[in-house]
Amino acid sequence: QVQLVESGGGLVQAGGSLRLSCAVSGSIFSANAMGWYRQAPGKQRELVATITGGGSTNYADSVKGRFTISRDNAKNMLYLQMNSLKPEDTAVYYCNAQTSGDLVLGLPLRSWGQGTQVTVSS
Repeated sequence: QVQLVESGGGLVQAGGSLRLSCAVSGSIFSANAMGWYRQAPGKQRELVATITGGGSTNYADSVKGRFTISRDNAKNMLYLQMNSLKPEDTAVYYCNAQTSGDLVLGLPLRSWGQGTQVTVSS
């Protein structure tokens, strides 16, 4: 069974940076597109970045130019480097395997992990 464990969140001032990590157990990691989602209080979970098995990336407009998604297939790890953070980036961040790297059509494949809280103060 694939498990997803997110880490790296924390409290940071606006303009700061954080790097999130996602450890993926199971044997399908290298073949799957992966994605980072976030869910702010009172809002729906949204997909903010995806990366295919071949390394192609897509970003939501709200994070484009500030966030970078990457993966290490040898270590079954997914990362999200977040720079120039804004208070509106405050959310719980989740990772998941995706049906594709498409931001609109891609769907999550696995059960959700516990997520990691990111709080950006103004």
